[in-house]
Amino acid sequence: MRIGITGHRGLPSEVAEQVRAGLAAQIEALDTTELVAVSCIADGPDAWWAQIALDAGAKLEVVIPATEYRAGLPAWYHTEYDQLLSKAADVHCTGLTESTSEAHQAGSEILVRISDHLLAVWDGKPARGFGGTADVVSHAREVGVPVTILWPDGASR
Repeated sequence: MRIGITGHRGLPSEVAEQVRAGLAAQIEALDTTELVAVSCIADGPDAWWAQIALDAGAKLEVVIPATEYRAGLPAWYHTEYDQLLSKAADVHCTGLTESTSEAHQAGSEILVRISDHLLAVWDGKPARGFGGTADVVSHAREVGVPVTILWPDGASR
């Protein structure tokens, strides 16, 4: 089973705690010996899912949307990004250089294509820009990949 992740970054701390707990609950229900977590490993839900899966004994595959992707992530996060990337069993790249919205969507489409199921940390609202969580969920639904939405009741971004 290959389970991909998409989700909102920059969540308030109490929402982040609830999301992490929800991701941990998802992993507890799975046989991690055959699990592959698929993630773009951005800060937030992408990284949390990757680390929770690795800690549970699953494999990690990383999708890199663009050569310059890491540079577009917060500097404080680079060390964690590098550590997760170093633990990847496989890495998939779009072949794009600039870390644009189009590259992020292209990376997400690869992620969806290689996943059997998608977890979405999504508030149910439209994307704030092209390639956002709502666009990834929409794409997964269009191509028939099942989606599980994880969003705490009453939470806001």
